[in-house]
Amino acid sequence: MMLRIKRVPTVVSNYQKEEGEEGSRRGGGCGRNCLRNCCLQGARLPLYTFKKADRIVTDVFEHDKSEPPVAFLNSLLLGEWEERMQRRLFRYDVTTCETKVIPGSYGFIAQLNEGRHLKKRPTEFRIDKVLQPFDENKFNFTKVGQEEMLFQFGESEDGEGQFFKDVSIDPENSPSVVAINVSPIEYGHVLLIPRILDCLPQRIDRDSFLLALHMAAEAGDPYFRLGYNSLGAFATINHLHFQAYYLTVPFPIEKASTKQITTLDSGVKISELMNYPVRGLVFEGGNALQDLSNTVSDACICLQENNIPYNVLIADCGNRIFLLPQCYAEKQALGEVSSELLDTQVNPAVWEISGHMVLKRKKDYEDASEENAWRLLAEVSLSEERFQEVNALIFEAISYSGNGSGTDSENVLEDANAEHQSLEEVNAINENSHSAMVTGSQGCLVMQ
Repeated sequence: MMLRIKRVPTVVSNYQKEEGEEGSRRGGGCGRNCLRNCCLQGARLPLYTFKKADRIVTDVFEHDKSEPPVAFLNSLLLGEWEERMQRRLFRYDVTTCETKVIPGSYGFIAQLNEGRHLKKRPTEFRIDKVLQPFDENKFNFTKVGQEEMLFQFGESEDGEGQFFKDVSIDPENSPSVVAINVSPIEYGHVLLIPRILDCLPQRIDRDSFLLALHMAAEAGDPYFRLGYNSLGAFATINHLHFQAYYLTVPFPIEKASTKQITTLDSGVKISELMNYPVRGLVFEGGNALQDLSNTVSDACICLQENNIPYNVLIADCGNRIFLLPQCYAEKQALGEVSSELLDTQVNPAVWEISGHMVLKRKKDYEDASEENAWRLLAEVSLSEERFQEVNALIFEAISYSGNGSGTDSENVLEDANAEHQSLEEVNAINENSHSAMVTGSQGCLVMQ
């Protein structure tokens, strides 16, 4: 059975068309100054190159201690982003959207963003295939106007980070680019599109994930996070991309407690989220940035190949990564989500799962509570039994992917299995205590 859901797609580019409208203009140049063959000749963009990091950043800024330094990448990104704002390229002014921290121990963040889904009709999305081939007839980022592109981003050829104000785009050596999201969730909301001209489908590979970690490390600002949504986990464009933006408070998921499962020989520590509504794994540390990147990307590849939708949050300047398999869209397609939750039109992708609730109706914003946020996100999570099955797949993939030594291969699964029993007990206690908290609340309805 093919599973599909209807939802209002997020418009990330001013050139994005309704399904069926694409391809209506052909021949003689498209008139949009895009990145396809019709307009690519002579195209130029700034270029930011980073020095390859041999070791991972360990002096991670603490949210409550001091202000992070303003790195050059930050000033470049924000300067270019604000220039596009002055040119009115965004669909609305995100700085006018109401935002508040919801009272409670988790500090969920609610934003009222009524402009994000207006003037779009629901579109049908297939959600039962995480891996789907790239379709050039559908919207993709080569159709975006060059004015929405901010700069090229890539590794330095001579080992030193540099900035070039005006560099031609080489179609023979596809650049990775940073572009604006014209429907921003927060200040500085951008897209990182690896090797844009290669037209890669929305699937993680080692090189693209390492690029995303380099961007987080280069920004050097813990308030700048990158996120990834797989197909089936509320990615709506099947062209490889990450999202990123600035939010000057910690995400609730970043404050959640964790329980360590194992540490690989490469120094990568793997833990499980505790007492958080969505079950997930946390990866951190590593002897080098590439060790952490390879471990997480191999876990993502495992999920993709097993057709398990997932979201990823890259936090703490690339030093801490949350991997979150989910099943909300599947439940929605099967009619297992309550009408109260569906009526909110909240699509729980990486930002919502991390605790930044983007609400589209004023009533939902006014009624936002910790209990409401928790109950929505609990529907996103895999069951404990299914989560442990998925973990077993992930740890087997990590063990045999070349990340560790033979010792790792023997011990990772043993460590994961040893933790399973104690984690089940702790989760049961946490869920019971939170159920008591919800039951004891004064009859809150879920974001309705």
